[in-house]
Amino acid sequence: MQKNKLVSIIIPCYSQAAFLDETLSSVFAQIYENWECLIINDGSPDNTEEIAQKWIEKDNRFKYFFKENSGVSNTRNFGLEKATGEYIQFLDADDLIADTKLELSLQMIESNVSEEVEIVFTNFKMFTTNAKVTTEPYCILKQELFTYEKLLYEWNDGFSIPIQTAFIKSSLLQNIRFPEHMTAQEDWIFWVNLFKNNPKVLFINQTLALYRLNMASRTMSRDMLEDQLKAYEYFKNLLSEEEFYKMSLVLISRFYKKSCYFIKKYNDTKNSNTYKIGNLIKKSLQKLHILNLAKSILRKLKF
Repeated sequence: MQKNKLVSIIIPCYSQAAFLDETLSSVFAQIYENWECLIINDGSPDNTEEIAQKWIEKDNRFKYFFKENSGVSNTRNFGLEKATGEYIQFLDADDLIADTKLELSLQMIESNVSEEVEIVFTNFKMFTTNAKVTTEPYCILKQELFTYEKLLYEWNDGFSIPIQTAFIKSSLLQNIRFPEHMTAQEDWIFWVNLFKNNPKVLFINQTLALYRLNMASRTMSRDMLEDQLKAYEYFKNLLSEEEFYKMSLVLISRFYKKSCYFIKKYNDTKNSNTYKIGNLIKKSLQKLHILNLAKSILRKLKF
């Protein structure tokens, strides 16, 4: 394998100093050695800079940038402007990549040189605190999912792409950037834009990326509906009339199915013996004018 292909690893950082050391260790451990790692501090109020400086002193392949806080999309775009590599590997500051991630991705490209591969995806697993203790991924990735149609109409329906699973030829990203007005679902728009030109994609069915289940992360701590609506509005100007009409039907159908599901669960609960007994007790307490007293006692008992 040629060793002259520089890979740029872009790591946006905001309030994830607790995980950054482990993330940078996974970069440092890469078997393929011709890489640069751009650590981009998006105005973090923690000790991100201190940790980054330690790694810069250890290895000059690590590069540190500070910018005023402006969100993950702007920070990734900043990284793309600074990157000099022929390939791009995105990595969030709390996630990890296997030590063979860069090497196997490049091998896949070089062994299929006649196909002019532009993106290599790998599989992933999830973990919480110990990277050696993993759980199955939240969605099953496979080669046939990486198409424009699948990304457009099946995203968020049991399928999305963790960004650290991708290894992308930088020339493919010359005119592609993350939408900076979005605080979530920005990756959906990014992938749709990227796949609009039908890039050649290959998939490695090996766990070469690890996704941390971090309950404090932006995707775990906020309601996504507002951002999904923003994405929908964005697509109105991006897609053809036919594509947007089809997407509208897909989303309406999806939300209708979810509504039917929750209505059924609600009705099942109302018709259950547990609910009926509880309702009977509540009505009895109301008649005796001691409902509020009962609630107070239960709260104290943490029942």
